[in-house]
Amino acid sequence: MDLVEIICGIDEAGRGPLAGPVCAAAVILDKKRRINGLNDSKQLTEERRDVLAVRIKERAIAWGIGWASAEEIDAVNIRQANFLAMRRAFDALGVKPTHVLVDGNDPPPIHCKITCIIGGDAEEACISAASILAKTARDAVMVRSEEHTSELQSHHELV
Repeated sequence: MDLVEIICGIDEAGRGPLAGPVCAAAVILDKKRRINGLNDSKQLTEERRDVLAVRIKERAIAWGIGWASAEEIDAVNIRQANFLAMRRAFDALGVKPTHVLVDGNDPPPIHCKITCIIGGDAEEACISAASILAKTARDAVMVRSEEHTSELQSHHELV
């Protein structure tokens, strides 16, 4: 009996910044529905990331987003919060992968075969896709947060 390997890529965004949540994404790509232009999200323009994020969501077998809040980061440290976001993204897939490829060299505590790849977001399509989804999701949250803060400041100045 041939077992089909289901490979999932996981990456995060927001581990380095001093503000906001950390976001992770998990993606299982469909080999029959190729997505051209996948790369490390940091190597793509914002416009290209946005276009690719839509394609990834349309063509992937499964994808999930996981978050760890600023409060969780403060409570457990950034490394553990990153793992929490990754586990939440993995759990949101709805499909159980047999193998997880993670960008970096620090494997999250997920009950699955895991391979860490330094620079994986530029080498493995599924990690690139996860990188793009995590970055676009976190950027959208940070923009909304900034807009909300600006509205509050404008209202305060009027009072």
